[in-house]
Amino acid sequence: MYKKTTFVNLMAGNSFGQIFKITTFGESHGAMIGVVIDGCPSGLKIDEEFIQHELNRRKPGQSKITSKRREDDKFEIVSGVFEGKTTGTPLTIIIRNTDQKPGDYAHLADVFRPSHADYTYQEKYGIRDFRGGGRSSARETAARVAAGAIAKLLLKKQGITFSAYVSQVGTVKMAETEKVFSLHEIEKTIIRCPEKSTAEKMIKLIEKTKKEGDTLGGVITGVISNCPVGLGEPVFDKLHADLGKAMLSINAVKGFEYGSGFEGTKMKGSEHNDIPLSLRRGERGEATATNHSGGIQGGISNGMEIRFKVAFKPIATIMQDQQSIDKKGNKVIIDGKGRHDPCVVPRAVPIVEAMAALVIADHLLRNKIYK
Repeated sequence: MYKKTTFVNLMAGNSFGQIFKITTFGESHGAMIGVVIDGCPSGLKIDEEFIQHELNRRKPGQSKITSKRREDDKFEIVSGVFEGKTTGTPLTIIIRNTDQKPGDYAHLADVFRPSHADYTYQEKYGIRDFRGGGRSSARETAARVAAGAIAKLLLKKQGITFSAYVSQVGTVKMAETEKVFSLHEIEKTIIRCPEKSTAEKMIKLIEKTKKEGDTLGGVITGVISNCPVGLGEPVFDKLHADLGKAMLSINAVKGFEYGSGFEGTKMKGSEHNDIPLSLRRGERGEATATNHSGGIQGGISNGMEIRFKVAFKPIATIMQDQQSIDKKGNKVIIDGKGRHDPCVVPRAVPIVEAMAALVIADHLLRNKIYK
């Protein structure tokens, strides 16, 4: 006779990357969140002011259109750095939670919020942390931004830079452009849209929607500049596939496209093909006349700017009463309350940049072209 075995579901999938590998930990209303970075080369000078700046771009409470939760997101490096430089051993960063209000979520202990991870977590693990979603909360992304800042410092030595900005909120959309915007241009407005007139429309729409107790989605455009030729593997680890996985792992992301994306389906091959201009392996410049490929061909970077877009859904928590069910399947009405963003995209900009930096750092080290 076979012995019946009961399997307990463990939470896997907390790590990302192969060589430059990160593992995040912690919950929204736990003592802290953090990240362990494995595979970071030794001798990298750590710029703590830069890391804090990146975290400040993501933290809550930074403007009138973000969550009112107040977290300073002050980080501590507790391993892997000696005398201001990385040692090559696992680098651990922690960020303590200070503005916890678990009481705000007591009414959710036995009910499932619409379009959240409440039901799926409960079914998969048999238990869930209902305080702000626990591990499923976007609070976890602060750890990614900290790790991404380390990756950016690593890639800065190679001249590789990252730029992301809000290109759409609801139906308000920027005109398509090939321009690479500077951090100064992007940070000029609280919405992180570099086009002032469009930014003002976006902010007004968010304020109006917030007053209605509702939320909005949007699109973030990302650009990776000065990426060398040859990053990415041609089959399962294509560069755009890893970028797609990275972006789709961010909370509230519903879509990813690179290069011409879905618009490319409307073009003919004669219109879509990027005509080569020169052989520039190991150099940087205009390798093709157009960039419908988004800087990636055959899953491998071609030296052109890597361009992509990330679509975010409206935040599921709205300040309105909604119908749902409880653990017993009974219909209930959930009160809309708590501290939440009416639109997530302004704070998601540094998260998108961080995940892109982690992908490029990992592939750079896989190719062993880091010096």
